[in-house]
Amino acid sequence: MEKLLELLSSNSSFTTKELALMLDEPEDYISAQIKEYENNGIIKGYQALVNWEKIPDAMVTAIIELKVTPKRETGFDEIAKEIMSFDEVSSLYLMAGAFDFSVFVNGKTMQEVASFVARKLSCIDGVKATATHFMLKAYKIGGVSLDDDNNASDERSMVL
Repeated sequence: MEKLLELLSSNSSFTTKELALMLDEPEDYISAQIKEYENNGIIKGYQALVNWEKIPDAMVTAIIELKVTPKRETGFDEIAKEIMSFDEVSSLYLMAGAFDFSVFVNGKTMQEVASFVARKLSCIDGVKATATHFMLKAYKIGGVSLDDDNNASDERSMVL
């Protein structure tokens, strides 16, 4: 039932009735399927997609790339658990390439994020290098354009 997951991923506010109609399935079947996904940890939660740039005094977001030395017995998992424990960390990904982790961090100011990197993140045992990238503007998140002009209807007319 990947189509159900795709629909919920694109818009978690669909009702079970709407989902049932879109998928041509009984509503009780859709409810049971969603409950099963939640119980099995496939669906981990529901979120609203927020355009934070429209909020005064919104948080600053940065992506911090980390190069680490994995632990002998636990690999990257032990370091990942330590990184995840910080409230400032919103997302964490193990990566392939020049860096091992991509850490998404939120703070009130750039200085607050920089202080977090210097005083907490870079001090973790096994962290060899960091590279911080501040997000300046979001254009698209999760497949959704945040550009209001791009979402407006096309009012051009065809000239022959």
